[in-house]
Amino acid sequence: MIASMTGFASVSRELEIGSVLLEIRSLNHRYLDIQIRLPDELKAFEPMIREKLSGELSRGKVECRLAVNRSGAGDANRRIEPEMLERLLQWSDEIRNKIPQAACLSVSEILNWPGIFGTEAFSQDMLREAMGELTKIALEDFSSTRMREGAKLKALLLERMNEIRNKVVLVSPKIPGLIAAFQEKLVSRLRDAMVDLDDDRIRHELTLFAAKIDVDEELSRLKAHLDEMDRILEKGGVVGKRLDFLMQELNREANTLGSKSADLEVSRMAMEIKVLIEQMREQIQNIE
Repeated sequence: MIASMTGFASVSRELEIGSVLLEIRSLNHRYLDIQIRLPDELKAFEPMIREKLSGELSRGKVECRLAVNRSGAGDANRRIEPEMLERLLQWSDEIRNKIPQAACLSVSEILNWPGIFGTEAFSQDMLREAMGELTKIALEDFSSTRMREGAKLKALLLERMNEIRNKVVLVSPKIPGLIAAFQEKLVSRLRDAMVDLDDDRIRHELTLFAAKIDVDEELSRLKAHLDEMDRILEKGGVVGKRLDFLMQELNREANTLGSKSADLEVSRMAMEIKVLIEQMREQIQNIE
């Protein structure tokens, strides 16, 4: 399967420190860029979370946010640590004695102060295990959204590829007709100019014209690139950069096809192929 670089997951759990919410969201990016926002009391778990994210992802701009809500059901059995509260009050008095204009601590600031509920007494091993499990669940949900989005992108690409193939099939049979029409036009002009109809001259002009509008090589390369895309999409994995390179190659062949065109309908088909390639290129920017 292929994965989109766009994804989102949100998981919450009741832990001993309160209700913990972990959110992971990502957007397309050339490289892997991970930004993690954690409360101060959980900063120690940032390396673990970053390692798990790095092991799961290869590209994308990823934002991971961890929030703790202490007003949930988990607070019912929690008590403020008297020693910690006394220490805070003492520190506050000492600071205001030296800096009278300093503001007093608010109730919210006190309740969110690290250790006010005895957080330091919690088992760090148990908390680490709980945070690891929470991160694992969030990553599984996050990966599922990326895979679902990747499946949609794959279906869209296959649809556009089939449209290109159908247009390529329509171009080849037109070449003999264009050469025949040019021959009739050439003969007619020579007659109107009262010029002798020299078979060698006509064959020479037809040969030059046929070489000028010969697009078999371009059509063959278009088919080859589309076949390679089929192989890459079927194999799956981290394929975004390879698909983006193929878009450049497809666009080059489509440009040559348009420049060689001697027919309005072929020119229109070449333009439609370029539009389809551009549509695919835009979607491929979201593939990991």
